[in-house]
This record gives sequence, C-alpha cells and structure tokens, in this order.
Amino acid sequence: MNKNSKMRSLAVLLILFVVVALIGPSIDVSARSLAATAPYLGTLLSFTVLGHETVTSTGNTILNGDLGVSPGSSIVGFPPGIVNGVTHNADGVAAQAQIDAVTVSAGMTSQACDFDLTGQDLGGMTLIPGVYCFDTSADLTGQLTLDAAGDPYAVWVFKMGSTLTTASGSSVTYINSPEPICNVFWQVGSSATFGTTTEFMGNVIALASVTMNTEANLLGRAVAQTGAVTLDDNTITPLFCYVAPNPTATNTLLPNVTALPDSGGAPLNQTGGSSWVLGMIGLLCAIALIFGVLIFRRTERTK
Repeated sequence: MNKNSKMRSLAVLLILFVVVALIGPSIDVSARSLAATAPYLGTLLSFTVLGHETVTSTGNTILNGDLGVSPGSSIVGFPPGIVNGVTHNADGVAAQAQIDAVTVSAGMTSQACDFDLTGQDLGGMTLIPGVYCFDTSADLTGQLTLDAAGDPYAVWVFKMGSTLTTASGSSVTYINSPEPICNVFWQVGSSATFGTTTEFMGNVIALASVTMNTEANLLGRAVAQTGAVTLDDNTITPLFCYVAPNPTATNTLLPNVTALPDSGGAPLNQTGGSSWVLGMIGLLCAIALIFGVLIFRRTERTK
C-alpha cells in the first residue's frame, strides 16, 4: 500500500467516525421514544386517596396527603384514621381531581405497549422502564422489582383490561436509582385489590374501586373513578419527584414533579451533563471532519 492509499484510508476512517458519532445519538433517541411517559397529575398531586362515591376506613389508617371524595360525600373512619393533609368532601378541589384522574388515565391509554404480559404473574419479575400491558387481569404474587438503570426519573406504566390483585405479603421495590423512583402508574380497567401486608408502589387509577386489606401499604395514590376506596389500617404516602430549586427550571417530560420535604432542594442536573457530552462529541466530529477533508485534498494534489 503506497503513502497516498494509507492517507486515503485514514481519511475514510475519520469520516466514518464522524458519521457514527452523529448517528449514534439519533439511534439512542429512537430507542428512548419507546419508553413510557409520566402523565401530568394536576390536582391529584396532593392526594393520597380519592373516591367517587365513598371512602371508608377501618382501624388506624394514616394518609400522608389529602383525602377526597366526589361527587359522593361519604367519608367514614376518619377519625380514628389520620389525614396528614386536607380533607376534600365533595368540594371543587375533589371534583377537579376526578377530572384530572380521567386525564391521567387517558394519558396512559394513549401510550403504545412496549411489552405484553398477559397471563403472566408479576411476582419474581425485574422490569426496566416502559409500558406493560395485560389484556385482562394482572396479578402480583411475591416481589416485583423495578430496575431504574440509574435514572430516578424512569417511568413505568402498567395497563390492565380488568383487575389488579396482589397476594398477601407481596411487594413492589426498585433497584439502581440514586434517588427514590417516583413515576410508576397503574391503569386498572375495573377494580384493584391489595392483599394483607402488601407493600405496593405507584399511582393506582382504577375505573371502579380500590380495596386495601389489613396493613397493606401504598407508596403512591389510590383513586377510584366510579366507585369506592376501602381501607383497613393502611399507610399511604404519595410519590414525589426531586427537582432543582431554581424556580425557573422546567421539566417538559414530568410537569407534575415537586421537591420531597427531605430533599434539601438538591438538584439532579442530568441535562447539564448530557449537554457537556454532546458538546464534546460535536467538537471531536468537527476536528475529525476537517482532518479527513485535508487528507483527501492532499492526496489529490500528490497524484
């Protein structure tokens, strides 16, 4: 191979580097487009429990957020149950929250299924972010693990045509996240029933009713769109996301985020890191392209 051929080969390699570097991010974006999107919670953000006709509690239930019912007006069991928030009994806030629940459910309906789990029990599974669908019912026996792959803003959407049922002692947990995950959504076609001592996670939007049996706990929200929420000595704490303390900062993907009380306002500056990496790739591409063109021109002159 003569000198000109070697220089041409080097030029081709440099230009190929530019092409791969430019196409790579677009491939990544295409893959991400399949991921789930967090619906905007709106007024639901402050709620832990929202019923349509009634909310009934037995025992020492603790709600670490707002409680509401609309258009019904029956709230039973508080006290002795404790509401560490505001109780909205058939008022305008509860009515708006029910409207927002419809919007949240529609936001889940519009998302295409990434994975079809019809007929499979969620127990023992480890699931990456995405949209998971069940044609009919969904069951959880044992532990479901959500793998955030390092992203605390990762989103999971679960859609089931009819019921969601957990066995006693079942749980939902997460791994590989620097902060508590906050975007888990369950669209239930009819009713959700949580077995005793279940430790569940996510915003549960049930078309009919939600029943939480003795000492079943929820990190999220329980919403019944047409029926009742029935509680029994449960603890429910809403999910929240961390955001930067800058009041002008926005998050177009997750407009419902807020700061957790114990976050200290600590930001998760993911965008800044990504911008720096993309800037460096752009600079390297420009340098490689310039060298490739110069080498080609030089080989042409020396023919």
